Parts: sequence; C-alpha cells; structure tokens
Amino acid sequence: METSVMVLGLKETFIIRVLVKKLNDAGIKTDFVAATINNINKNWDNHCLVVYYLETQEIVPDDVARFLGDKLRDSDKLIMLIGEPNDTDNLAASIPSEHINEIFPRPLDNQRFIDHVSDLVGKIAQGEFKKSILVVDDDATYLSVIREWLKEDYKVNMANSGLQAIKWLGNNTVDLILLDHEMPVTSGPKVLEMLRSDDDTKKIPVIFLTGKGDKESVMQVVALKPEGYFLKTVKKDELLEKLSEFFALR
Repeated sequence: METSVMVLGLKETFIIRVLVKKLNDAGIKTDFVAATINNINKNWDNHCLVVYYLETQEIVPDDVARFLGDKLRDSDKLIMLIGEPNDTDNLAASIPSEHINEIFPRPLDNQRFIDHVSDLVGKIAQGEFKKSILVVDDDATYLSVIREWLKEDYKVNMANSGLQAIKWLGNNTVDLILLDHEMPVTSGPKVLEMLRSDDDTKKIPVIFLTGKGDKESVMQVVALKPEGYFLKTVKKDELLEKLSEFFALR
C-alpha cells in the first residue's frame, strides 16, 4: 500500500518546505501539492494521507474545499488540518468529520505532529483503517478468487458455510457481509434471517451473491431486502467499483 503523505497549501511557503523536509527526514515520504482541483486529482492516488497547512486567514476556495471533501469520502482517506482555529473551522465545514483525523493549532508542535503522522501512516500501512468484509460461500475456489480481488482495498474474512459465519460473528464484527444465496444446509436467506434476529448483527449490511440472473431468481433475492445483490459473473473492476460506491453512499 502507498504510504506517502500529501501536504496541501495554496502555495509552497518557507514553513511548508521546512515541514515537508522534516517529514522526509523522519522517513515519511512526503510531497507538497498546490491545492487546486487538478493538482489534487492528479496526485491523489499516490498518497495515503493528506495534510492541509493553512496560513493565517487563508480562505480555501469553495470548489476546492468541496472537491477535497468528496475525494476524502469517496476514497475513504484521512486528512489532518494545521492552522488557526477560524481557518481550520472553515475548511472542516466542507469535510466529513469522520475523515478529519486531527486538527493541529499553530504554532505547530513539530515533534508531536511528526510522531502522530508516523504512527498513523504505520497503521494505514498495516490496513487498520480498511473497511472489513466477510465473504460467505461454500465454494472454496470462489472464496479464494474474491479474496484476491478484495485484499488490496479491504480486510477480507472468509467463511465456507452459514453456520461458520454466524459463529465467527459471535466474536467479531465487519462493515459488510457478502453472502452466497444458494448454500446447502443453511441457505443464504436463512443466514440473513438469523443475522436480522440478533441485536449484535442485525445492523450489519448484507449483499447477496447469486449465480442466477433470471428475473424470477433476482426478484426472490430482492424480496429478502438485503442491501443489494451481485451476480457471481461480476468482474473484478466492476465489483470493486460497486463496493466503493456502496461504502461512499453509507
């Protein structure tokens, strides 16, 4: 996973250059990026963490602030803000609060900041902030394929039966369950019923995996009111795109 830090600012001031150097000297690969929509978009995928350094009374253009908020939400990344309270408050208003990791006041405590960034980048590299998915399917080959597709972007857990999934969820929780609709012994619909009847699991979103794409079969799946369904013929890129959209909407 990419572990570089992107430091944003309207322009590369002396203070920002010093900050970027200190981070690089601490072994944290860091780049300055001028805070325009094109520059942010161009450099976004190369960095796992965003830092925005605001000069005193710096006003971030509304379109840039909104774009930044949308990018953080869509890619599920975190941002740190550095600046005076009024300035950081204005920018924070355009960013989903769950994506603001920390707000540092000026003058900046450099050592505390660097230690915090180092700790956070380490956690990101280890996948601690990834969304977690439980894939439930009796087909071991299909489980292996889905795991390979998802492991780069998500924490992936697997269960080869409905009962194994229920047992595992007794001690763990996840952000999403991908549940095979057609399973022997304990079917997908039965597993969903069990999940919905338990206070600890009833709010976990479930998306069915189904190998049947005919209208009647799909309507039977939809009638169970899961959060959605995927045909097992779905390709990797399409599945990743749909999962990204799902988490962004939630």
